[in-house]
Parts: sequence; C-alpha cells; structure tokens
Amino acid sequence: MLTPPRTVVRREGGLYALERALQRRGFLHVAGADEAGRGACAGPLVAAAAVLPEGRRGEIDELADSKLLTPAARERVYRAVVDQALAYAVVVIPADEVDARGLHVCNLAAMRRALASLSTRPEYVLTDGFGVDGLGVPGLAVWKGDQVAACVAAASVLAKVTRDRIMVELDGRYPGYGFAEHKGYITAEHTAALERHGPCEEHRFSYVNVASISGRAGRPPRSRRPVRVGGDESRKRTTPPGGTVGVALGEQPRPPASVGEDVAMEGGVR
Repeated sequence: MLTPPRTVVRREGGLYALERALQRRGFLHVAGADEAGRGACAGPLVAAAAVLPEGRRGEIDELADSKLLTPAARERVYRAVVDQALAYAVVVIPADEVDARGLHVCNLAAMRRALASLSTRPEYVLTDGFGVDGLGVPGLAVWKGDQVAACVAAASVLAKVTRDRIMVELDGRYPGYGFAEHKGYITAEHTAALERHGPCEEHRFSYVNVASISGRAGRPPRSRRPVRVGGDESRKRTTPPGGTVGVALGEQPRPPASVGEDVAMEGGVR
C-alpha cells in the first residue's frame, strides 16, 4: 500500500503555515471557525467562520488570537478580515437557547452553522478546540487554533468584536451590571452587581453562579431559567426568543486561481 506524502508545516510560515501546507496538498479554500463568549455567564454565544484568500492576498496586518489584541487593534483587524476574506459568516446564539440546549451543543451547532453558511464552500475546515462533523469536508480540531491558524484567528476576531458590540448595546438596556466593561464574564464587579440586582434576561441561568443568586440552584440546568414575563420596550431582547440568529454573511469577489452538551459552569475569560 502506498503511503501518502507527508504534509510539511513550515515553521517560518508562522500563523499562515498550516493553511499553506493544506493548500500545497490541494485544499485551496481552508475555513477557520471559532467562538466567543463560551465562558461568560451573560449575553450570547457568538461563532464565526472565515475563508482567507491564498498567498499574500490573505495576509492581514496585526492578525492574531483576538484575546491577545487590544480593543482598537481588534476593530482594525475586524475591518481587514471583512474586506479581505473570500467569505465569512457570524452566528449568534442567545442566552436562553444556551440554557435550553446546553453550552456545548450550542457551541458546536453555532460553528457548524457558520461554516455551512459560507458562500465559498471550504475544502478543509480548521476549528478551535472542538471538531465539528456533518460538513461533508475533512477537518481538524486544533488546540489553541486561534494562535496557530490564520483563518481561525480571523474567525476569533469576527466573533469577539461582534459579541463585544452586542454587550455594549446590552449595557444600555440593562444598566448597573457593567456589561460594557466585563462583557458578561465573571468578575468581582459583575458578581457584586448580580448580588445587588439579581440576574436579568440576558444572564445564563444554567450557569452555577447565576442559578445560585437567582435561587434556582437546586433545579436541573435546563429548567433554571424562569418563565419570561413581559417587559417594557426599553428592555427588549437583542435577538428573537428561542432562536439561533445569523447576523452577518460576507463574500469578496473570488480572485483568479493561482498556479500551482449540557454544561453548567462558572466563567473563564475568553
């Protein structure tokens, strides 16, 4: 039996090395997917996917894991990804769906939907941390993929900037929690605000700290969220109740072809 040739990942390629190795093997359109908000106890879970052009057309100044960038740098990289990507997609999962379906299920479903929504069909998929099946193309789950593969880093920036913008908007709708500062993650200030005001509709009641403060800690994760009651117009949700929401799809003109489950948890900044 013939052994297929080894794929050599050249260290000097840096963040682009893995994609270029795959492209040398014939996988020209490599998609990356990542999420933001997995460890937050308030606000949505956001997943994104991106396909960058081959070669220098796909190189983006300052591109890195979104957690390693300043807010200003993330905004610059976000604009560059939107401008340069062959295709990108962003999907938002509201807090009540995270409670109803479970964090891990929602995480995989969001990445799968983002990847499936890409207008340029990927030939290979790289995901951060968790493998995503059901896409009909080969893929690889990469540990700390947003620090290893450019397309995953691009997806991480899209997801992080989108989610941060949502949290700033929620700060205006639910004042007193500090969403604009901590973006829904567990900090001393957020915990103090929770104890002072109790949770709002944008909190995840399946998370241990929120359930404890809400008095619903003894219930199974999926039944911890109280039945929603009507509120005034100023406190409307940012997304329709109970649904996954795709908030952005993008595509750039394709250049000429070149030659050659349920988790109840507390925080953890992402």
